[in-house]
Amino acid sequence: MLQLVVVAWLLIFTAETVVSHQESGEWSCESDSEIQVTADFIPGIITLDGHNDDWKDIDGSEFPLRPALDPDADHEYDAGKMTVKALHDGRDIYFMLEIDGNYAYDKGENNKCPSVALMFQIGDQATYHNMGGCKEGTDSCTSKACRGFEVDIMHFSIGNAIPGRLYGGNPIDNGEGNGGDRFGHLVDIYAWNPHCRYLDGLGPSGNDSSAQNDWHGAWWHSSFTTLSGYVEEDSPYTPDGKKGTYYFEFSRPLRTMDRLQQDVQFKLGSPAKMSVAFWYPMESKPWHGSGHYTINCDWTPLDISSGSSSGLTASTVKGSSDGTSITAIVLSMISLVFSGFIAYRLFSPRDVPFTPMENNL
Repeated sequence: MLQLVVVAWLLIFTAETVVSHQESGEWSCESDSEIQVTADFIPGIITLDGHNDDWKDIDGSEFPLRPALDPDADHEYDAGKMTVKALHDGRDIYFMLEIDGNYAYDKGENNKCPSVALMFQIGDQATYHNMGGCKEGTDSCTSKACRGFEVDIMHFSIGNAIPGRLYGGNPIDNGEGNGGDRFGHLVDIYAWNPHCRYLDGLGPSGNDSSAQNDWHGAWWHSSFTTLSGYVEEDSPYTPDGKKGTYYFEFSRPLRTMDRLQQDVQFKLGSPAKMSVAFWYPMESKPWHGSGHYTINCDWTPLDISSGSSSGLTASTVKGSSDGTSITAIVLSMISLVFSGFIAYRLFSPRDVPFTPMENNL
């Protein structure tokens, strides 16, 4: 029964996106080739709680938010730009999204609350435009027909998510082998195009019990005054319309156990391709699936540092060299002293008194 609920939700959400995903004309994109997101190796500083305090010293990349289907500067999100920050600790990769916006929250109504998504290229042929770009339709898209067009998507709708609490992968949904999240709607999805999107582990080729949701995340708004923790009864947590900034914080292992080509696999020192989407209920009107803003009209490079620097390497080599030199000097001194002692014993005069034999009788 619970899995039927998950499947029913996905069908509704996908249908909503498909119906509204209609572009007004020929696609045109003028992407800035200089933009990128950088994830440096900085272990042990992030607590995944939606708060931005531990991110204040981390540099981020700032992006104007423009409509995904019509990336015209005249239609930018007018409350401000989005700042995207990232880092990794050698095992997990972390993201922080910061977006100015008046507080909007309607419990249980995801489309009346802000929402965010991260999308990553998996297949070599997967394009940003058309969410992978496979030409097959809903009746013909399969893992075989759309091989090479896979994209990985993490989508978080906060209508049932308590601020500051952790959502995403959980034992119940992961135990059923899918990328769902029945508690907070932080879901793990793969797609070949806007018409063919599925929870990890589900799809036209059948279900696979090995899939799971590898993402975790939380959200917060700067107008909140309670820092000790909210519970569901505290909803809506702060008065509607209060000015402030939304924070969305996420993490996922660099590598996952995916064997279905449904998760992007991050590699240290190797760039990935990503995008970020943002939905907001403008003028208190519910947003629709394709009515979102994005940070760029094409893939944005994600640079994942290897964790070693030339300075560290040089220091290590120098330290090793210095240690070797000191050891050699000490050994030389010991050898010199020992050689002197041997020479002294060999060549020093030995005055042994003569003792007649009869004295020993």
